[in-house]
Amino acid sequence: MVVTVPEASSRAGARPEAPLTLTTEPPRTEGPWAQLGLWGSFGVTLFGPLTGALVAASVGTVAEGLLACAVGAAIGAVLLGGCAGIGARLGAPAMVTLRGLLGYRASIVPTLLNLAQNIGWATMEIIVISSAAAGVLGTQWRWPFVIVAGAACTLMAIRPLGSVRLLRTVMLWLVLACSAYLLVTVLAQPAHPLDQSGVIGFWPAVDLAAAQVISFCPLAADYSRHATSARGAFGGASVGYGVAIFVYYALGVLALGHLAGDLSGTHLIGALMALPAGAVAITLLLADELDQAFANVYSTTVSLHNLAPMLDRRVVSVAVGVLATVLAGVLDFSGYEGFLYLIGSAFVPLAVVSVVDFFAVSRGRWNLGSDAPFRWAPALAWALGFLAYQLIYPGSVPGWSDAWAAAAASVGFVAPAWLGSTLGSMLVAGLAAWVLGMLGRASGGRGARTASGGV
Repeated sequence: MVVTVPEASSRAGARPEAPLTLTTEPPRTEGPWAQLGLWGSFGVTLFGPLTGALVAASVGTVAEGLLACAVGAAIGAVLLGGCAGIGARLGAPAMVTLRGLLGYRASIVPTLLNLAQNIGWATMEIIVISSAAAGVLGTQWRWPFVIVAGAACTLMAIRPLGSVRLLRTVMLWLVLACSAYLLVTVLAQPAHPLDQSGVIGFWPAVDLAAAQVISFCPLAADYSRHATSARGAFGGASVGYGVAIFVYYALGVLALGHLAGDLSGTHLIGALMALPAGAVAITLLLADELDQAFANVYSTTVSLHNLAPMLDRRVVSVAVGVLATVLAGVLDFSGYEGFLYLIGSAFVPLAVVSVVDFFAVSRGRWNLGSDAPFRWAPALAWALGFLAYQLIYPGSVPGWSDAWAAAAASVGFVAPAWLGSTLGSMLVAGLAAWVLGMLGRASGGRGARTASGGV
């Protein structure tokens, strides 16, 4: 990797900022506690209760919903921590690290998927923020808050390290107080049995809980590359995000079991607002929700560095922010569950293959240069994991799910009721990555060299 003086810290006394291009070495300023605070803030999201409610509806009881959330969050948190550790070791953005896993040309495929994912998540976050704000102030305020939220997350993406310092030192403590208040207030409401019409099983519910956490895996290195140690990056991401997201999953599960009325989609946020002082708590959480949109806008910019390393990330941040803002203004909340499953189908196996290959097969010797050769073993392992995911549970997107269901039927494959697509694809992808990687090492075809090969 080419090392030059970081642009944002070239002036005496200036606080370090993220590099503007790929050719600048990132400042290593984030210690273990800073990483813990950052990922804890990322885990505080209004998408958490929405997902928790979906999980509870998928299993039919509060107790099983909490268990499914705990299992899914734990699975996702371990993978997230591993991906953060890779970023801390290599000091490169997430999509650039995939050059070492798949080769430069093949890394373009997950990069394009990640660009689509990040823009989609940024859009959905702005929708959640503006919809919740409209619930407090009236529907006429939705568009103004779409614009405000889009502008704010764009400005944060222009100065990412300064933004995360604000998040972990100020906003995190405010949202912790709001979170505790909402949990206590929800539990004070009378409990009632859950509707059984949407029950699909425990492991599909685990998949849903894990998918939201794992959706951050392709972003992890974008932030952990600034960590002072790989161990601190792993602990900060896995513990910080895992604990925070479980708490917010639990809020959604408990809300479904204690609050009355229509709790589907963003109606759940409205029900939380209707609690005593709930509107105040949700309003404060809305301010923190900006970090989710900011993270996706910023990671879109550094993902593009894998394709165009000299692009100024500030210019790209403005373009991506405008696009997400426009999309948030014209789209609605439908298709959220299917969106999560589609993310998981690609990035669950990719995250597993990355962690297994980096730590167990290649032992950290990845080539991040533009000359990085194609590596068939991890690419095949990723494909096998993706195939397993779709055959077990292809999600609910029309056309796509029907095609995979037909493919499974044509080969006579019927997944066991206890097997979820996340667990199944993890086992297939992880085992394939290890076996194929060991075979490649034995034959001398490892196809990777150190990260100092140049970007």
